[in-house]
Amino acid sequence: MATLSPFRLAAAAVRSSTEAASRNVFSRTSPHFRGVATRSTQFTLNTGAKIPAVGFGTFQDPDAQEAAVTLALNCGVRKIDTARVYNTEKQIGRGIKNSGVPRNEIFLATKLWCNDYHPDDVERAIDASLKDLDTDYVDLFLMHYPCTFTPSADKFPKGDDGLMIKGKTTYLDTWRAMEKLVKQGKTKAIGVSNFNQPEIQNLIDNSNTTPAVHQMEVHPYLQQGRFNAWLREKGVHVVQFSPLGNMNSFYRDIHWSKSASHTVGRVIDHPVLIEIGKKYNKSPIQIALAWGVNYGRTVIPKSVIDWQIRENLEADFELDAEDMAKIKTMNINARFNDPSVYYRWNLYEGEDGKEAVTIP
Repeated sequence: MATLSPFRLAAAAVRSSTEAASRNVFSRTSPHFRGVATRSTQFTLNTGAKIPAVGFGTFQDPDAQEAAVTLALNCGVRKIDTARVYNTEKQIGRGIKNSGVPRNEIFLATKLWCNDYHPDDVERAIDASLKDLDTDYVDLFLMHYPCTFTPSADKFPKGDDGLMIKGKTTYLDTWRAMEKLVKQGKTKAIGVSNFNQPEIQNLIDNSNTTPAVHQMEVHPYLQQGRFNAWLREKGVHVVQFSPLGNMNSFYRDIHWSKSASHTVGRVIDHPVLIEIGKKYNKSPIQIALAWGVNYGRTVIPKSVIDWQIRENLEADFELDAEDMAKIKTMNINARFNDPSVYYRWNLYEGEDGKEAVTIP
């Protein structure tokens, strides 16, 4: 398999597959159709802040994000998710300004990348993000992964073996530096992404701040019931990335691609989602998103097409208990995101769907 940049876009494939799947909706004249009301659900973080149930992801396709963010906000989206490593912050800042939506009505999240984890670099890094986003603060600042890379202008500092050069500080050092940003008003809350349970427990035990959010891979093929229940008990809100699983061809094209990405059918083609969709006159995509929302989690699907963005927002509706039970049977512990070897860190150790790896 050819080696690609870790965040290279397969835009055309993503768009075409998304459109084909999302248009798989059913006639309102179907005898099985049951009318549903679209909600505008918000969840409460452990900081007291509100976070929307359905957000907008901006991973990939940076040239389209300015217009897409403006469109999403004008469609009613009020949560925007980005990251320094996505190279989309400037476009998002312009998109927000162009939308005319007041900044205080938007829940804006970005992420610190691993090459800026040294405590001396954290404030400089958020300042760079705030400048590009053209805002005085973000609502949520996340640590993107628990692994630290050596401080470098290169986001992916590689050794002679082509793998990341590890930093000498720890994610706990980074977290303590992030705590100061809340006091300075540069972020309203801090959280993490791609951590496992012991790593989050370490933060809770050895700092003054429980993460407000854990952003992690959750979808009907990787439901992570035990981990989700533990996070809920600890007061950590879950934001699902890749809520549609392996729909994105990124997981098949990236050089560290996992075996499940090539052997498992797409989540949105599963007959359970199609069957439930007929009942509510919703697409399989909307059913997968609604499943996450009904469990009390935020979902962040991505699209740059107006009707898809509107359909994603219309995925906030109540599913019957019997349908939630049917989706539960879809779990096969298929994890698609795991660059452990490339990052020299045993990510997700002990969590569902983790493939055994040897870290050099």
